[in-house]
Amino acid sequence: MSRRSGSADLPLHGGAVPKWLADRMTCLGAVMAEAIVHTYGRDEFLRRLAHPFWFQSFGAVMGLDWHSSGITTSVVGALKRGLAPLAGELGIHVCGGRGKHSRRTPDELVAIGDRVGFDGAALAKASRLVAKVDSAAVQDGFDLYLHSFIVTDEGRWVVVQQGMNGDQKQARRYHWLSEGLASFVEEPHSAIEGLDQGNIVNLTDRRAGASRRNQVEMLTSIGPDAIAREFARMAPREDKSAHAAALEQPFLPHLVMPSHHDVRSSDVLMRRLHGNLAAAAERGPSDFSQLLLVPGVGARTVRALALVAEVLHGAPYRFSDPARFSFAHGGKDRHPFTVPIWVYDETIAVLKSAVEKAKLGRDEQLAALKRLDNQSRLLERVAGGPSVEALIDEERR
Repeated sequence: MSRRSGSADLPLHGGAVPKWLADRMTCLGAVMAEAIVHTYGRDEFLRRLAHPFWFQSFGAVMGLDWHSSGITTSVVGALKRGLAPLAGELGIHVCGGRGKHSRRTPDELVAIGDRVGFDGAALAKASRLVAKVDSAAVQDGFDLYLHSFIVTDEGRWVVVQQGMNGDQKQARRYHWLSEGLASFVEEPHSAIEGLDQGNIVNLTDRRAGASRRNQVEMLTSIGPDAIAREFARMAPREDKSAHAAALEQPFLPHLVMPSHHDVRSSDVLMRRLHGNLAAAAERGPSDFSQLLLVPGVGARTVRALALVAEVLHGAPYRFSDPARFSFAHGGKDRHPFTVPIWVYDETIAVLKSAVEKAKLGRDEQLAALKRLDNQSRLLERVAGGPSVEALIDEERR
């Protein structure tokens, strides 16, 4: 079974990802997925996708707008394109997507199930149930427009779906994980991410069990027309007891992104960023000149790799400031700075080299990346460095 694992609230942003960036996102997303699966396994990759803070950081290190709703669509699309050719090797399949693609999810699951051997019809039912919970059982003002179902050959899965509130100019992303879900209708979420939008209807709360049973009983005993008439009669009356009866909801990982587009010092935990920068400066000369022998790799690429390494190996608590990861490759809309394409390409080349060698049993390069991440955590206790504003100025120069 599965459970909801978390959620995120994101400001709505328009615009499309340019092809030059989308192509690189596809390559980087795929090779990072390969590195995670090789090191930690398929189930761990699903767990990370189910964590809203990690997912946002993953999108930021890929060069997307660090805080916007577009990360969801773009990351899902990049993974679907990048992992499709690797499905036979990795055993991971990305179904669904935005709009019409989301409605094809059940058919995709049935087809993949027939091919690899899991029960595609059962997973198609799970896909529909997850969508119904976040659109009907939890009425929080967000209309779903994206539904992505990522499944392994063993039939374990994660769902990432997103709704829109046009009036509030906000999007809310919902994460589900099949691991540990006991019920689709009673507290199934592992997390929900979003701003407080006022009172909501949450029929998945464990305290709503009696309400769910009574609704089914009413529907079968008196019929939907009688219920509609009674609801219309009651609608003008304000239920003043609703606020008093409302109780605190169970805690889940919940990411709230600010509306401002620029990256500010308040968005970044500086000790962690300074640790990343210090690790790149200290480990780069000793490790990377010997192990990551990719032509052209320099100090700036090692700095990006220090942030990529944390996304590959970091613990969940370290992703509370997704903006930090935008300092790896910048952002589509030039926040915090324009994407340095040559650095992005070198990052992809280094990771591809490391993964290809790891497939042959030579893990030295992947191990060097892990050491880089370990060094970041050690050095952040003592490292100092420039401010966010100074780093942005340096990159823009």
